Amino acid sequence: MANKTDLIVYENKANLPAVVADDGLHAYLEKIKQFPVLSEAEEMRLVKEFKEKGDLQAAQKLITSHLRLAVKIALTYRRYGLPTADLISEANLGLMQAVKKFDTEKKVRLSTYAMLWIKAALNDFVLRSWSLVKIGTVAAQKKLFYNLGRIKARLGLYDNKELEPKVVKQIAQELVVDERDVVEMNRRIGGDSSLNTMVGHDDDAVEAIDLLADKSQNIEGHLAQKQEADFKRKLLLNALAKLNEREQYIVKNRMLTEQPQTLDEIGEKFQISRERVRQIEKRAFEKLSAEVKSALAAA
Repeated sequence: MANKTDLIVYENKANLPAVVADDGLHAYLEKIKQFPVLSEAEEMRLVKEFKEKGDLQAAQKLITSHLRLAVKIALTYRRYGLPTADLISEANLGLMQAVKKFDTEKKVRLSTYAMLWIKAALNDFVLRSWSLVKIGTVAAQKKLFYNLGRIKARLGLYDNKELEPKVVKQIAQELVVDERDVVEMNRRIGGDSSLNTMVGHDDDAVEAIDLLADKSQNIEGHLAQKQEADFKRKLLLNALAKLNEREQYIVKNRMLTEQPQTLDEIGEKFQISRERVRQIEKRAFEKLSAEVKSALAAA
């Protein structure tokens, strides 16, 4: 994918309608209906003007005539629980990338070619948005996130219960992190199951969750959000588990981190070329996307 900053500048030059909030979606749809659908001959003429002369007005017409396609595809991704406005914005970025890459030698209509770029942009956005690495950004927390599950499995700990102090100490020493961080990460990865632990003694004992203040009183909404978050977490982790060790490393350090490693850095680690890293990244992303789609279809 192209640099997102470059595409945003390109978007401003194309003078696209603003992507509105979810409650204004109808108004946005009505606005983009004003842009005409291009004939094949007119489409090819505009492509040539953009490619040969750098005519941004030609690019604008190509983009705006396909905004409805971008919205149509974006709306199919609403099941991921992400804001519709963000999905449309990402779809538009994919569309703009398609226009930049398209030429008359493709032997297909722009809409057919653009679908691939739009879906690629949306798939990338979904994975970035679901990044569980955002739980923590420091190196120690990332290392803990990626290794906690493996160590627990090795110790035969497959539930989400609170870890015993001796286990916490063992994991902290092995990963060289604070014991407090181990406890906190285990709670977050486990879906805050610790809230179901009992507080108090005997007949006076209550669950920890009962002591939390409910500011919104929207119990159904909280439950739905928790279920959605758990579903996403399991879906992503299950998909990642299907990749081999090198593919997992590349995906995690290229897509699931706020400071991605460069192709050269990863290439140096595995003693391979940057082009080979790019190929592995592309293949891993395709495998990951296929696993996510398969799991959603079976859900």
